[in-house]
Amino acid sequence: MSPTKSSTAPDSDNEIATVRIELLHTRPLIWRQVEVPTSITLEVLHDVVQIAMGWFDSHLWEFTIGKRRYGLSMDQDWGTEPRIEADKVRLRDVLKPTKTIIEYIYDFGDSWEHRLTVTDIRAGEPGISYPRYVAGKWSGPPEDCGGIPGFYQMLDVIADPGHPDHAEIKEWSDDFDPKVVDEASIKSALAHIADRRNTGGNRSKTKSAGPAS
Repeated sequence: MSPTKSSTAPDSDNEIATVRIELLHTRPLIWRQVEVPTSITLEVLHDVVQIAMGWFDSHLWEFTIGKRRYGLSMDQDWGTEPRIEADKVRLRDVLKPTKTIIEYIYDFGDSWEHRLTVTDIRAGEPGISYPRYVAGKWSGPPEDCGGIPGFYQMLDVIADPGHPDHAEIKEWSDDFDPKVVDEASIKSALAHIADRRNTGGNRSKTKSAGPAS
C-alpha cells in the first residue's frame, strides 16, 4: 500500500495531528493524548510515546502500520528481523486522510502493546510549540515489572499491606501510584523535543548504550 500524504494544511512543516496513545490490555485503560507535528520522523514519534507513557527507552521497539514495520536502523537491530528505518520516514508520509491506526510495541520481553490513533490533521496554532501534552489517565507501568500480568500482580501486592512481599515491592516500585500522571515531567520533556525542532537540533538518545530486548 502506498503511503498517503495529507494535504490538510498548505504548509506541511506547520501541520500537526492529534495522537491518542493507549496501552492495550489495561483496565482501567492507561492512555495519553498529545499533539505532534506531522513532519517528525517515526523515531521521534517513538520518543514522544516513551515520554508520554513514562518509559525510559531501555528496550527494543517497533511500529506497525498496515503491513509495514518500522524501527531501529539495521546496525542497531541486534539480530532481529529487518524493518524499515524509523528515522528515515516522516509521520506525514504514512498518514491516511482522516484516521490512521499505528501499532507500537515496546520491550519485546514484557511486550507492552500500544495503539496510536492519529486524527485531526490541521495547521498548528501560532505561538504554540509542538509536540505538546494534552491529557491522560493513569500512570504507565514501571519498567521491567513483567508485562501486563506482572504489573497487575505488583498492584495487588502494593495494595495488600499484609502480603509478605509488600514492603519489598513498594520500595522497588518507588512507591508507585497508579493514579498519578506526572504531567509536569511529560510537558518538560516534550518541550525539549520542541526546542530541538525549533533550533534544528538532532534527536538525542535517552540511552547511549544499545537497547535490551
